[in-house]
Amino acid sequence: MATGSLRRARKRKLKAEINVVPYIDVMLVLLIIFMVTAPLLNVGVDVNLPQANAKTLEQKKKQPLVVQVNGAGELSLMYEGLKRPRAMDEAQLLAKVAAFIKADPELPVYVAGDAAVRYQRVYALMGKLQSDAHVARVSLMGSPPSAGKEH
Repeated sequence: MATGSLRRARKRKLKAEINVVPYIDVMLVLLIIFMVTAPLLNVGVDVNLPQANAKTLEQKKKQPLVVQVNGAGELSLMYEGLKRPRAMDEAQLLAKVAAFIKADPELPVYVAGDAAVRYQRVYALMGKLQSDAHVARVSLMGSPPSAGKEH
């Protein structure tokens, strides 16, 4: 009889594994539910704001600094008080822009790149304006397409 109980003990070994398949199934179902419901949560709330005959606040319009890159990749700077852009090399331009930004950190800075200039040149200049001249926000300047021109 002792030998019979040993055989049963050998056949019925305990498993120390966790079956994770049901957990994966539940996780995938929850993932699908959240993916479907997430876009529906961005519903706006209608607010009926009070009306009054008050004057609007006037904001100071600051003249921006415009860094121009011509078709040959040469740089120039246009700012308030100049009638035409002042040509300069990159080091001079970064020093000048840094001085303007130090005087007024909220001064808008635009980069106007010629259509013929390589994008890499404009992109590198924007990076240097942010890192070297400490400009918080650099924007690209463009013009609307002409009615007669098509790509």
